[in-house]
Amino acid sequence: MELFWDTIADYNRNTWVAQGAISLLGAVLVTLLFNRPSPAVKRAMKCYIVMLNLWIALVYYLYFCHQRPYNYATVLIWLIMAAIWIYDVATGYTAFERNRKHERLSTLFMLLPLTFPLISAARGMHYPMMASPVMPSSVALFTIGFMLAFSQRVNLFIVLFLCHWALVGASKIYAYNIPEDALLACAIVPAIYIFLREYVTSNVSAHSKPDPRTANILLITLSAGTGILFAALMIHPLLR
Repeated sequence: MELFWDTIADYNRNTWVAQGAISLLGAVLVTLLFNRPSPAVKRAMKCYIVMLNLWIALVYYLYFCHQRPYNYATVLIWLIMAAIWIYDVATGYTAFERNRKHERLSTLFMLLPLTFPLISAARGMHYPMMASPVMPSSVALFTIGFMLAFSQRVNLFIVLFLCHWALVGASKIYAYNIPEDALLACAIVPAIYIFLREYVTSNVSAHSKPDPRTANILLITLSAGTGILFAALMIHPLLR
């Protein structure tokens, strides 16, 4: 646990200016995408997400967290997510068409990463040894919120990797005393249901097998099972 927080402190100490610039750029691009969703802005937003994933892979994990025993596996996960977004930039698969049905929830998820340092401060931690807005779980949480805001057609491979990362985050909550990661675990459960429901609604017809009603029941069951799994991961250490 000491190595975990020491690497976070080193990361924050050396990148706080860059983290501020990255957060500000993200806010500007999201604002533009909400109000002036031109093709150039959509492409810029995708490039920004690529940059975020590469930052986490190369700057956070490969450079500042190189002493952690598992850092190469996490570098690979974030590089794969960056590669998927690079493919999306090239193909234009994700249309970034705004979905107003989940506007409040998506906005909440995009803003939650800003609360990470506040939560750390509230539990008695001090800079630089605290969670920050440009860390793996906070970036994943922002990505979920952003994709929910534009969920009419999303890349399900990204959803799969974000779900995997939420599972990793849930397992770290007690192992490394980082309850901030519980926000991601709580967010991924409704997000999975919404993303898959949107996919089913767009691709399943009344004559499909299973039919839309059965597919929806299966999605609810899957999401509930995922929620139970995350709850078990978070509660189990307390029962020891």
